[in-house]
Amino acid sequence: MLPVSVGNFSKSLVKFYAVACKINGQIPNEVGNLSSLLDLDLSNNSLIGSIPTSTRNLRNLQRLYLNNNKLTGVIGDHICKLQHLGVISFGQNQLSGFLPNCLGNGTSLREIHISSNKLSSKIPTSLGNLKDLMKLDLSSNNMVGSLPPEIGNLKAATYMDLSMNQFSNGIPREIGGLQNLVHLSLRHNKLQGSIPDSVSNMVGLEFLDISHNNISGTIPMSMEKLQYLKYFNVSDNKLYGEIPSGGPFKNLSSLFFINNEGLCGLSRFSVPPCPTSSKHRSNRRNMLLLFLLLGLALVFVPIAFVFLWIRYRRGKRSPQLADSLSIVTTERISCYELLQATDSLSESTNLIGSGSFGSVYKGVLRSGTAIAVKVFNLQLEAAFKSFDTECEVLRSLRHRNLVKVITSCSNLDFKALVLEYMPNGSLDKYLYSHNYFLDIRQRISIMIDVACALEYLHHGCSSPVIHCDLKPSNVLLDEDMVAHLSDFGISKLLGEDESDLYTKTLATFGYIAPEYGLDGLVSIKCDVYSYGIMLLETFTRRKPTEFEGDLSLKQWVSYSLPEAVMDVVDANLVTPMDNRLQKELDVVASIMKVALDCCAESPARRTNMKDVVGMLQKIKIQLLTC
Repeated sequence: MLPVSVGNFSKSLVKFYAVACKINGQIPNEVGNLSSLLDLDLSNNSLIGSIPTSTRNLRNLQRLYLNNNKLTGVIGDHICKLQHLGVISFGQNQLSGFLPNCLGNGTSLREIHISSNKLSSKIPTSLGNLKDLMKLDLSSNNMVGSLPPEIGNLKAATYMDLSMNQFSNGIPREIGGLQNLVHLSLRHNKLQGSIPDSVSNMVGLEFLDISHNNISGTIPMSMEKLQYLKYFNVSDNKLYGEIPSGGPFKNLSSLFFINNEGLCGLSRFSVPPCPTSSKHRSNRRNMLLLFLLLGLALVFVPIAFVFLWIRYRRGKRSPQLADSLSIVTTERISCYELLQATDSLSESTNLIGSGSFGSVYKGVLRSGTAIAVKVFNLQLEAAFKSFDTECEVLRSLRHRNLVKVITSCSNLDFKALVLEYMPNGSLDKYLYSHNYFLDIRQRISIMIDVACALEYLHHGCSSPVIHCDLKPSNVLLDEDMVAHLSDFGISKLLGEDESDLYTKTLATFGYIAPEYGLDGLVSIKCDVYSYGIMLLETFTRRKPTEFEGDLSLKQWVSYSLPEAVMDVVDANLVTPMDNRLQKELDVVASIMKVALDCCAESPARRTNMKDVVGMLQKIKIQLLTC
């Protein structure tokens, strides 16, 4: 039993762990006296009674673990007073009643675990306000009502388990906005309606279970593009129509489709073949559509050719220096409006940062849209080339993990790029400022975002793009903590049949591949090397420029793996008394191994970014099970 004297512990106590200590009785109210507490872990005991209201006084608390006890009563609103709370773990208790609506005000919340209790409320719509929430587990309760559309606002979420409840009505189409979600379980509910097509937008999804519901309609063929999907269970529903056979469906078990009303498809799914008549009708429709498209092409291609020829002729006659040149959108913003938006490029109030070729200012357009304006220093000759390079590269790139360029502004004495504003600043700020912190899950998510951007640049463009200047200050974070790669001022486009090229422009010291620094030879493998260094930096919180002599960041880490990973990992990421410590260290060791494979001395031995994305996604799944 915890004595009331626990409240007499020093007010400077920051961590209180009493895990699996066979403690029974109630949690004394005096625990609220520990006002400096950051972590409170009383999990895996036999505690009874309710969660004391005095916990409202733990204003600095970041992690609260009360799971695997025998606690009863309701989850009171006093929990919402803990504005710094990042993790709530109340699973495997006997808590009942409602999930507090005020939980949506806990903007620091990253994880909510309240599985295996007796909650009987709806999911509060306010949970949609938790933009940084990564993990939500409300499984095995008696929760009711519809899944709120606001659930689609949880853009940072990677894990969501709402199984074994009484949820009804349809799966909201807004769920397709959860592009970072890896694991989603809705099994054993009373859900109706069809599987929304928007599910195919959940590009990170690896696990989806909607078995044992009343789902009807067909399985969207668009789900074939979910390349990471490994588990998709729709058994015991009312589905009909053809089971998709491409993409991830090539490897799915027939058991995932049993006990439905009318599914058909390939014999390996243990379902009857689809009626041939429907296929013939489909073929006829496809042929008609093909002829229609060919007819339209014969009409519009000549018109388009004439239009482009006229534009080309006009372009040759008009001057190249326009007041505003659109790159991504048709929106035109004058240089005068940019000056107004940035308070005449005020350094005291609007300056965000400075780089080699210019400065970046925050601005607000008349429409209220926040923007970032990158103004090039035209006193530097290289700034002209940097501006032209960014325009050339960015005009053809489209990816969720690249900073979006809205438009550009160019005349004789002013050149600027108008960029989408990233309110959370850079990865560099979050790594090295004492006012910010990224946990292990956020760090791997950010680095997966960067890897996805590089995979697109290297393998998804008609002409491969070499970024040439990867570093934490060039990784920007939006309001949902999704990473966007920026600053293409010294990037290179590889021509047809080119695998490398020479350059005289050097990137940032510490991140440069050996062949880049010695010979000026750049290839996509140089980006892979820089990415590996940045991955090491992200999890050690040590800059590559901190090391002197023969010792480098890469060598320092390689000497410590795998036995002494604790010696190199950022001390803020792990807690020696944490019962998940060894699992998390194993995860970090796996990440470090990927990083070292990226920054091998020989370019030929470096991993390509496609494989890096796959490996990190698997490690992320491993992390979620810790």
